[in-house]
Amino acid sequence: MVRPTALAFVLLALLATWPAQARTVYRCLRDGTVSLSTAPEPGSKCEARTFEDDPAKVPNLWGALGLVKGTLYEREQDGRIVYGTRELPGSRKVLAFTVETPKGEPAHAGLGRVGQARVDRFAPQFRAAAKKTGVDDAYLRAIAHAESGFDPGAVSPKGAQGVMQLMPATARELGVTDPSSPAQSIDAGARHLRGLLRKYRGDLVLAAAAYNAGAGVVARYGGVPPYRETREYVEKVRALYALYRRALGLAPRSLDGSEPLRAAR
Repeated sequence: MVRPTALAFVLLALLATWPAQARTVYRCLRDGTVSLSTAPEPGSKCEARTFEDDPAKVPNLWGALGLVKGTLYEREQDGRIVYGTRELPGSRKVLAFTVETPKGEPAHAGLGRVGQARVDRFAPQFRAAAKKTGVDDAYLRAIAHAESGFDPGAVSPKGAQGVMQLMPATARELGVTDPSSPAQSIDAGARHLRGLLRKYRGDLVLAAAAYNAGAGVVARYGGVPPYRETREYVEKVRALYALYRRALGLAPRSLDGSEPLRAAR
């Protein structure tokens, strides 16, 4: 198996014919599968990701897919050679690869780190809050894990407090009298999330972004803001949501409501 530099190797192979400096790779989704390409794939929903020309700084664009076995293809598109990991009409096989993606890299946003699901932490309080508000229990725990790592005494550099890391003004509006009380924090955090989910019509991604950066910022940018902290936070919640759905015995579901992604073949 290709290990430490496998992801960097595959991405640089994708970009080997391009001039040095910044690199752009397109992360493309289609029919529940994810692929990487040096140009947008016809028929796929693709998002451009740009990074430095340095193998040590190549980001993980696959996500937490575990062991990925795939093939690198080349094809001609719009008069130039394009590389990608999805077989499309006219593609030619370049090489086969195996990549072990991270099981859950800790992001820098929030105080909690991605790791094992901790279903024992304040379980009765989370179940009660989820039942009371209708917020998915797994989502509520994922937010708490990302925010504080379930530490009732956690205080962020910006002044957010408690298990759900509520800002003082928000906590007061929600009737919290003791920010360090797990029961009060979880109940208030669930009610806050319920309001955000109603505002964004059940969109878990936008609700997480607004919980992190504020609804005003999400409105200003028309979606997840370009803040590095918020984007890392959303990706952390995405990984944790999958962990808690599994740990609680719930059907697999991704943060955007779709079935979990598989690597394209």
